[in-house]
Amino acid sequence: MLAEAEAVVISVEGDDMAARYRDADIVMVDIRDPRELEREGMIPGAFHAPRGMLEFWIDPESPYHKPRFAEDRTFVFYCASGWRSLLAARVAQEMGLKARSLRGGFGEWKKAGRPVAEVDRGG
Repeated sequence: MLAEAEAVVISVEGDDMAARYRDADIVMVDIRDPRELEREGMIPGAFHAPRGMLEFWIDPESPYHKPRFAEDRTFVFYCASGWRSLLAARVAQEMGLKARSLRGGFGEWKKAGRPVAEVDRGG
């Protein structure tokens, strides 16, 4: 499945996204589990969309649709290592979005010393 997704999805490098992640035409989408976000943080300004809800949030006919996914922007999906996000980007692309996957995921992003935001635990 990963090889098939890799054949049709554009993966972007962390170095490229470090310079562009705040651009108005880019939406960084963190698909990791909420516990991962609390433990590790996230890319500043990223939109959290749990992987299990992604199709429902993208589909404009779904009662769970999120208007953010109706915007004419490029959606860069990321997870911990880049595997889940590659599959998510493929689904999003098949659903009509301009979707990309962050190669190496958040793990590589953080390891390279790029910006990380703490997640508000609501307390």
